[in-house]
Amino acid sequence: MLVLLAGIFVVHIATVIMLFVSTIANVWMVGTSNFGTASWGLWLLCNKTCQQLTVSSSDEASLKAVQAFMILSIIFSVIALVMFIVQLFTLEKGKRFYITGAIMLVCWMCILIGVSIYTARFTGRMLMFTQPHHGYCFILAWICFCFSFIISILYLVLRKK
Repeated sequence: MLVLLAGIFVVHIATVIMLFVSTIANVWMVGTSNFGTASWGLWLLCNKTCQQLTVSSSDEASLKAVQAFMILSIIFSVIALVMFIVQLFTLEKGKRFYITGAIMLVCWMCILIGVSIYTARFTGRMLMFTQPHHGYCFILAWICFCFSFIISILYLVLRKK
């Protein structure tokens, strides 16, 4: 049981770190232009130098929503990690980690909403660049989506023995 708890804890920490990286780094989309390879994230457009990301007025609300949901997913994931540690030492034997699992499900939903909005609104929209494709941050966000769902289900069914 201790090995299972340690494994879940390690995967949860890895998920938090990957969420930080995918939200902060600016490599959600990558493409080539006359000036070389450029990457586009949630915050900046980086070619040789980085500048503020400019989007059309119709896409601005979508970008703000993606930014907000990704930040919320980080917050809920960290809260769930703290709650797991608190419940690990205060919960009676035989009880389940319901609160931690519920918070991780909220984190999972925030990742789902944020990455889905980005996929629907911004995939392939780098018109000034040729051959746009997804960067590693976009892929990390989907990996975090899977990990957070698995972790939340494990927390909901896990009994402390």
